Amino acid sequence: MRPRPPINGRGIFSGTGIIITGLTATLLALVFPIWSYADRSGTGVDVLNATTMSTKYGPLSALDREFLTKVRLAGLWELPAGQQAQQKGTTQAVRTAGQHLVEGHTFLDERVRDVASKLGMELPNEPNDQQKQWLATLDAAQGVEYDRQFANILRLAHGKVFSVVAQVRASTRNSLVRTLADDANTTVLDHIKVLEATGYVDFDALAQDMAAGSTPPLTNSPAPPPFTATPTPAVPVTPSYALPPPASSPPPDRN
Repeated sequence: MRPRPPINGRGIFSGTGIIITGLTATLLALVFPIWSYADRSGTGVDVLNATTMSTKYGPLSALDREFLTKVRLAGLWELPAGQQAQQKGTTQAVRTAGQHLVEGHTFLDERVRDVASKLGMELPNEPNDQQKQWLATLDAAQGVEYDRQFANILRLAHGKVFSVVAQVRASTRNSLVRTLADDANTTVLDHIKVLEATGYVDFDALAQDMAAGSTPPLTNSPAPPPFTATPTPAVPVTPSYALPPPASSPPPDRN
């Protein structure tokens, strides 16, 4: 029989050290997430605070500044697109939509430049690459194809801006931005309606484009409700109060 090697203190302590090291690593792995979640950075509130500027009209967030930029950019390409539609549109509905674009964005462009001036913010002076591409597409189109391209390109663009307007109106703490969002909401919704009234908007393609550019939900959507053969008719509700009119001019300075 082969003799067993002698057990010495070094072997015992070596094995014990391995066990202690493993237990310590496990304990640290359990404790570290608690530490990291107790002092997290990069959250929505942190980003909001880090990118917000102080003004005498209230805090101006990064989203507020993005909104001002988008309103300005919209006017830089949708106003000439509206002027073009008044000339190239083959139907009265398309020409009317063009007129609404010209009037609406003339008004909004004056408003956003006034607001940006009071807030000390610079605005772009030419459309972005995507908007230039849209204008090039409209320049090349003729006849009924022009009507179709005009209605669908402009309707898609307004739908994207409309969601930004709603988000800004719901969250801004700046009085000038809030009033501009009211005006933008009224104007953009009017444009959406007149573009749809042309009869050329492809709602299936529009839904696909909007879905492709949206952020997926964090959780799965619930299953659709079961089909009801005879649904209960909806009862319209009439508000018991009058809504305030949309703002048409910036509020006076309060020094």
